[in-house]
Amino acid sequence: MGGCHSDVRGGQQAVGGGQRSSGNAVTNSNDAAHNDAVDFFFRSHGLQGLFTQVELSLSASKLLDRDITSKSDPMVVVFIKKNGALQEIGRTEVILNNLNPQWIEKVPVAFHFETVQTLVFRVYDIDTKYYNVPVKTIRLSDQDFLGEASCVLSEILTKQSRSLTLYLKDGHGGSTNLGSLTVRAEETVASRSVIELVLRCSHLDNKDVFSKSDPFLRMSRVVETGGSIPICKTEVVKDNLNPVWRPLHLSMQKFGNKDNPLVIECFDFNSNGSHELIGKLQKSMADLEKLYSEKSGANFVIPSSSRGGYEKALKGQLFVDHFVQKTQFSFLDYISSGFQLNFMVAVDFTASNGNPYNPDSLHYIDHTGRLNSYQQAIIEVGEVIQFYDADRRFPAWGFGARTLDGNVSHCFNLSEIPTQPEVEGVEGIMGAYANALHNVRLAGPTLFGQVINKAADIAAHSLFASTNKYFVLLIITDGVLTDLQETTEALVRASDLPLSILIVGVGGADFKQMEVLDADNGQRLESSTGRIATRDIVQFVSMREIHSGETCLVEALLEELPEQFLSYMRNRDIKPIPLH
Repeated sequence: MGGCHSDVRGGQQAVGGGQRSSGNAVTNSNDAAHNDAVDFFFRSHGLQGLFTQVELSLSASKLLDRDITSKSDPMVVVFIKKNGALQEIGRTEVILNNLNPQWIEKVPVAFHFETVQTLVFRVYDIDTKYYNVPVKTIRLSDQDFLGEASCVLSEILTKQSRSLTLYLKDGHGGSTNLGSLTVRAEETVASRSVIELVLRCSHLDNKDVFSKSDPFLRMSRVVETGGSIPICKTEVVKDNLNPVWRPLHLSMQKFGNKDNPLVIECFDFNSNGSHELIGKLQKSMADLEKLYSEKSGANFVIPSSSRGGYEKALKGQLFVDHFVQKTQFSFLDYISSGFQLNFMVAVDFTASNGNPYNPDSLHYIDHTGRLNSYQQAIIEVGEVIQFYDADRRFPAWGFGARTLDGNVSHCFNLSEIPTQPEVEGVEGIMGAYANALHNVRLAGPTLFGQVINKAADIAAHSLFASTNKYFVLLIITDGVLTDLQETTEALVRASDLPLSILIVGVGGADFKQMEVLDADNGQRLESSTGRIATRDIVQFVSMREIHSGETCLVEALLEELPEQFLSYMRNRDIKPIPLH
């Protein structure tokens, strides 16, 4: 769902304008969320889907203030009732210090005409310790509850404005004066057309006294029934009256069509949430394209302080330095045309796991059938990935153990065949893992570099034979890395290859190092020579955190995989294989 924007640094990040995957491999088990695979099945057979995909836009007013020295940092979580239970279908971003927020992240839901779909909206004030973490991983039980409201989806869709304002309650029949939540539903128009543009400004008015303004842009789409819906926000450029922002990638469904009017507002960022308007203007995407082709700027205006509703033209201007319309394929477009995900796994056999024959060991195999954390991770991830791998033969390695030759190895084949790292299916991985526990002695230290380089070699070799393979390495570990620099170097090199790395942390160790490798804070890894990783290829999940939260392991672990896959394909302009 994007980043969590509850702190100053997080609040300065962009929302809604980055490259996002338009189809995910893993969908929720409930039928409320759009299922790209099901939709593809119907379309490939010349049939319409059994549902209409809609997006919910959310805004609120007069929320309860739970913070002492500032205002609440609100986020909405949307649930759907199914079989008497609530199932989560989406979350907005977190908005900093705001009791009247307009969220940019939309929540998708599939509308079934024949079903009564009850939606429940819960608003939370997000604790500041969740700075810059993906909103999907935020534990709701740790947050201050600001109120909830519910309605039936058809109630929204049958309104002429397709919007409905609900009053928030405490959920226990108590206080009802908790503010209001407005929900607007719009049908999602599937489109592969994407506009990539770079915006900059010149000669902006300075709103600060002791420094220059910290400007950001917010773009909103004007709707026919009146008002506007925010569709994206740029990052904040600090202390600059002539800012240039990072590229925006806006799909057609965000802005409607090229002639649809867009309101572009420039604000001076303030950490207290009271962003000051520098200026605004109204242009369509076609107008922005014209500004680009003519190399001209458009002046911002600001409402005049005098009566009469006049707008004052400002010296500050908006320029478009880059504008291109392109076709952007989805993850499903590639997978359905023959691209494969090749699964690999590496298991930590260091001594910190404990004696495998003791029940308190992380490697203990319970004869009652209860899975240990390693087995659980292998099965949950492997059972999903295996369906995207045609031959279902998976390389499986161990590291950190003393093998039969008496030496400590940091990359040995679980199959125990020196020339054959592959095993048959997820069952083969499970069997090889269990056998290895009887044939090796746990040792150490914890080193990732060799297994990452081994996986990278396989991915690199595939480039000479096929361009339709992408590799996924699952590393399961209990310990703190002792080769952080070597691992970083390996990851930077591997970022140019068709490879993603999923890391599961098991046990009670401190996994702060893994969060650095994950790079979810927006800082790409850098090698000792100063080379920056081409892209983020790591996703780390602590099983301890998952067990205490509201999401499942495979969902959290695979959340970023489709976008990592797409970033590789798009960076190299690799297109799906044409279907015959």
